[in-house]
This record gives sequence, C-alpha cells and structure tokens, in this order.
Amino acid sequence: MSQIIGVEESLSNVEEALKAKGYKVIQLRNEEDAKKCDCCVITGQDRDVMGISDPVIDGPVIDAGGLSADEVVQRVEKVFH
Repeated sequence: MSQIIGVEESLSNVEEALKAKGYKVIQLRNEEDAKKCDCCVITGQDRDVMGISDPVIDGPVIDAGGLSADEVVQRVEKVFH
C-alpha cells in the first residue's frame, strides 16, 4: 500500500488505526506536509489554519469531526478502493 495519509497531530487514535491497516501516515503540521499526501484527515477546526480549505492537495480531505477512528479508516478505504 503506497498511499500516504496526512493526519492532524491531534488525531493520534486515527493515526494508529490507519497504521494498523498498513497505510503510511504522516502528521500534518503545515501546508507542505499536506502536499505530500494522497489523502488528508483533519478535525475541521483547523481547516483554514492548515490551508486545507484551499486546494492544497489533489486528493480528498476527510473531516474526522464526530467520527470514530474506525469510521475514518472506513472512509479512507472507500477513497482508495
């Protein structure tokens, strides 16, 4: 699995769940990190601060707000399958 998933630092449970499924995960600290990703997972709270509201990446942005780690993993899997 070569997809790179960017995950906000505050979503450590999502990061661990994605790693357990075999995804390569990097923490999103700035816009440059987001550009390296095939998909980004954000809380939604920092959408403008992260610069994610502008099309920084070509791939999808998943808002994890209100979702469990398993639900986020399911959404990521739908993106790539």
